Amino acid sequence: MSDGVLYVIACAAPPVRHVRILIEGAQDRGYDVCLICTPTAAGWLAADVEGLAELTGHPVRSSYKLPTEPDVLPPADAMLVAPLTFNTLNKWGAGISDTLALGLINEAIGKHIPIITMPYINDALAAHPAVAANIETLRTAGVSVLDGDQRYTAGTYPWDLLLDALSRA
Repeated sequence: MSDGVLYVIACAAPPVRHVRILIEGAQDRGYDVCLICTPTAAGWLAADVEGLAELTGHPVRSSYKLPTEPDVLPPADAMLVAPLTFNTLNKWGAGISDTLALGLINEAIGKHIPIITMPYINDALAAHPAVAANIETLRTAGVSVLDGDQRYTAGTYPWDLLLDALSRA
């Protein structure tokens, strides 16, 4: 029995190399997981795309399809955006949809699909005023932004916090 379809939107920050942990954790909690990557994250995961597709049972997507092509993923019931990068945070807060990942999470706000995210941004970029402003913009739009003021290393990124928040959503 599934708790629904979960889209994991993966951005290009060091923890993305461990996104399998998040996928397996969500599957253990009963979710049918689909992985969508930003273009750079897709490049970082290129050697494991086939393995990740096998793990999820769905193709790993990173680019828009043609309008005449069928959807290959089931519709999402919830989304986790992790790790959230400076670039994706600021484009998302501004409503820019120049990648499939951004297009999906921008539409999810309008569709009232639960979205949970956790930034992974270095201290220098985190000091930029756009970060706090865009976190507030996303929170006002209903996105659950976890620990926006915390910094993690790739090895300590708390995937379980995301999954626990998903369980409460």
